[in-house]
Amino acid sequence: MAAGEQGPGPTRAVEIERKYDVDPDTPLPVWEGTPGVARVTSGELRQLDARYLDTADMLLARSGVALRRRTGGSDEGWHVKGPRTGEGRVELGWPLGDGDAVPAAVAEVISAWTTEELFPLARIENARVAYHLIGVGGVVAEFVDDHVRATDLRTGVQREWREWELELGPAAPSSLQERLVFFAGAEHAIFAAGAREPSTGSKLARALGY
Repeated sequence: MAAGEQGPGPTRAVEIERKYDVDPDTPLPVWEGTPGVARVTSGELRQLDARYLDTADMLLARSGVALRRRTGGSDEGWHVKGPRTGEGRVELGWPLGDGDAVPAAVAEVISAWTTEELFPLARIENARVAYHLIGVGGVVAEFVDDHVRATDLRTGVQREWREWELELGPAAPSSLQERLVFFAGAEHAIFAAGAREPSTGSKLARALGY
């Protein structure tokens, strides 16, 4: 795809999250007793549709980078996820803009890894139900129940699965030790419900059969 017009500066967030595999009939976790969690909101349905791009030889993926254009949800737009460093990954975001051409501002960021032509790699459609885990200071974490349908756009192969994600929120513990305590308590509930460690590191990798 060709580069589009220059847009506004990106948003920036550091994602600290964990993923879990679950079966289609796995019940949701029971959060009672989870450290720092006073209540859980009711579920919010979000219909997400993401198209991922990469070079012909998948240079971005091999560098630990993901480029996508996603519609749906409060953060729809263009996203660049950088390589994992420490606990999480930095995600940059831009508005959708007009059309599906890669915006110039996004292409400029991607040029740190490649200036080669980009091609459609995968489409990931996700019926997500999101829950906020609330503590005394606000949202400690967001827990999402994802029902995913993915298409490898290189081969046409489709795959479907269900997974959970738990991502720290703005009121999450500030110290590493406290975050580890929170994750340990949350995972006690998650694994008790029947979840498993993830089989792959990302939805994109699973969409492509890795």
